[in-house]
Amino acid sequence: MFIDKIKIYVKAGNGGNGVVSFRREKYVAKGGPDGGDGGNGGNVVFTIDEGSNTLLAFRYKRKFIAENGSDGAGSKYHGKNGEDVIIQVPRGTLIREAGTEKIIHDMTDDEPFILCKGGRGGWGNKHFATPTRQIPRFAKAGLPGEEREVILELKMIADVGLAGLPSAGKSSLLAALSSARPKIADYHFTTLEPNLGVVSTGGETGFVMADIPGLIEGASEGLGLGHAFLRHIERCRMLVQVVDISGSEGRPPLEDFETISAELAKFSPELAARPRIVAANKADLMVDAEEEFIEIPELSPEAAALELRCAELGYELVYISAYRKMGLKMLVDAIADKLRELPPILTYDAEILPESEVIEEEGMEDVTIRRGDDASFIVEGRWVEALVDRVNFNDRESLMYFERSLIKAGIIDKLRDAGCEEGDLVNVAGIEFDFID
Repeated sequence: MFIDKIKIYVKAGNGGNGVVSFRREKYVAKGGPDGGDGGNGGNVVFTIDEGSNTLLAFRYKRKFIAENGSDGAGSKYHGKNGEDVIIQVPRGTLIREAGTEKIIHDMTDDEPFILCKGGRGGWGNKHFATPTRQIPRFAKAGLPGEEREVILELKMIADVGLAGLPSAGKSSLLAALSSARPKIADYHFTTLEPNLGVVSTGGETGFVMADIPGLIEGASEGLGLGHAFLRHIERCRMLVQVVDISGSEGRPPLEDFETISAELAKFSPELAARPRIVAANKADLMVDAEEEFIEIPELSPEAAALELRCAELGYELVYISAYRKMGLKMLVDAIADKLRELPPILTYDAEILPESEVIEEEGMEDVTIRRGDDASFIVEGRWVEALVDRVNFNDRESLMYFERSLIKAGIIDKLRDAGCEEGDLVNVAGIEFDFID
């Protein structure tokens, strides 16, 4: 089964909590705080699996969760960092945001991509000791890791895409030019999934060719199999349109050519404008020859019409026989010459950046203050939510740390500017206080 688009859920690990601990050792008085920090949560990392060309591995497993960081311990022991979760995808996979389908990253290079960052571990109480606060009885909680739903969409990476109606000979051509072995049979829609093959041009040079399952009229609107696989030739630097020049299927070659051209244009005008070579296949049925041919001595009116149309559009037309392996060198040379003039394979720029759920110590600019229905002042924002998560409201010194943090961040001044007075009710990330000025 070929799967090229699927939705998955990923979550990075949460950071471990810092710990409240004090040194207890014989003959050592007032050893002081020694609470260790929590470990960082594991990341969600995407890498390329060179041996895969389908997203079938995600059919039964669609949830990926990295390991949480461990909590700190006494004696200043740092908690263990969580293990990353590594997700391998075929080269050419697009990672899209599930809600908007905007591109987050294009997996085309060999660099690992961190989609979700693990939460930072919380600080142990050893960090909060000062000359005036020598016995801090609070620590920071670990921060949550990032989580999101994404869509994985495979757009195969190939230099050349083969396009044509069913039974035009695309699979036969790929098999004749490369070591790929697509299914070949004398009926329509033999190929049910895209196939890739490497075509040698001599020495260590060559190009990658993709055989896309047969298109039919209406494919751009979802008919047949072609619409589902057209995305796999969107990256191709050029197209080779395979046409049955013999008319063995009972259709004029020009009609076949125009049908495919129209479907490509409906699917993507940019794709239809891609450089193109027309491979007039099954030309052996038009000549009585066992040797390599360069041109057909006597063209049928139907074949002549296609040749004229290609000349009008500026497309090079090469007569071949994939079955008898005639004209293939001329086709490969024409493709190689064209590729030398073309830019590299298309890559997609990110449309959005991953939104980190990890809240930094800075990042106070997102804090807002508004009036509630009960005339209270409501303080909201990710920074204050993270601050509340770190504080032990049953501990006096922890409350003092909370107050100092609000003052340092300018929240108290903002409340005064908003009209907050002594005794007014203030709601900070769900925790209510009486304002004391």
